[in-house]
Formats: sequence, C-alpha cells, structure tokens
Amino acid sequence: MARFHIVIPAAGIGNRMETAIPKQYLPISGKPMISYSIQTFFASPRIASIHLALSAEDYFWRNLELAANSRLQLHYTGGETRAQTVLNTLYAMKSQVDVDDWILVHDAARPGLTLALLDTLLDSLENDAVGGLLALPLADTLKQSNADDRVKTTIPRDGLWQAQTPQMFRYRLLTNALENFDGVPTDEAQAIEALGFEPKLVTGSLRNMKVTYPQDMALMELFIQKEIV
Repeated sequence: MARFHIVIPAAGIGNRMETAIPKQYLPISGKPMISYSIQTFFASPRIASIHLALSAEDYFWRNLELAANSRLQLHYTGGETRAQTVLNTLYAMKSQVDVDDWILVHDAARPGLTLALLDTLLDSLENDAVGGLLALPLADTLKQSNADDRVKTTIPRDGLWQAQTPQMFRYRLLTNALENFDGVPTDEAQAIEALGFEPKLVTGSLRNMKVTYPQDMALMELFIQKEIV
C-alpha cells in the first residue's frame, strides 16, 4: 500500500515580510509559524514521514536533536528556487520511499492547515490516477493591469481557483515532472500539467492561506486563537 510523505520546503527568506529572520520562523501566538503545520502532520497517523528542506545557512534547527524513530527528518537541500529545493529533497529521501508513494509538498508559511483538511485531501486523492492539490474557487473579479496600473481587461473568474498546499503526487511522477520542466514552475501542479496530466482540485479553506505580507500575520493569529476553520 502506498504511504504518505510530507516535504516542506523551508529554505526561503521571505523578502516580502520585511523581517530580519525567515518568515517561517516568525512567532504566531508564541510559536514559530512553521511549527503549526508540522504539528498537524505529527497528529496524523497516516503520515509516514515528514521531510523539512532547509537552507545550508539555517541555524534555527541546528541544535535540534531528533529521536532515532522520529518521523521528522531534516535535509539541508535548499536550492535557488522552490522547485529545486523540492527536487533536491526528493533525491535525498529516495532510499526511504517507494516510487508509487505519495509526496505531499506543503508551504512552510501555511500554518493554518488542519487535520480535517489534510484528511479530506488524502481521502480525495489516495486512489486518484494523477493526484492534485487543495485550492479555493475565486470569489472576486480579476483585473489585469497595464504598465500604468490601469485596468487593461477583466478576467472572468468562472473555473478559476487559487492554489494552496499540500500538493500531492506520486514520488516517481513528481520527480519526473520537476526534472523535465522547461523553466521554473510556480508550483508542483504546474510541473505535472506540463507532462499532460490534469491534477484534481480539492476544495481548501481560507484558514489555509499563505502568510506573505505583514498584514497576513494578524489574520492568521485570529484563525489560530479563535480556532476558526
């Protein structure tokens, strides 16, 4: 039976947060942002292993001593892009997984993932031929701007979704997709699409938002403190 493995690329520095430390380590309700999703994965008995992909200059985890049987593993596999970091980590964990095992790639800056949402994703995709991702249907009208920040055109939102994570694909397929993508994919799903596959969209949650800008911190604090799902 295929197992589920987590990859968390956490080698970025989060320039848009304008902070001195990588945003995944900023505190939310007294704990580092990245710790929330790790705890969610630990709480799921369905997750076989958790692989944290770090920058070689990352000292946040340097003194952490992991038990021999810990499901959490640290890899100093940070690359120049998120895609390269994920691919480096897939190579690093190759001996521990089967080619048909599921890999779930999750953003370090999405602390709002819940166990219920994780289970929904696993249940929806574990027998899927391709895999897929959490996403939200767009509710707002989209405008495309010109160079002067004036509206160039309105983009119909029908059928448009905002991608979230985890994004879940088989080890062999995901590795092949990242190895052969021409350029730099914005996410794992785009690399899969480039091979001609159609990832399945599984409805996510606003709580599972990506913390990108300073104002996002306050909203995420509210989600976590009030246990809003």
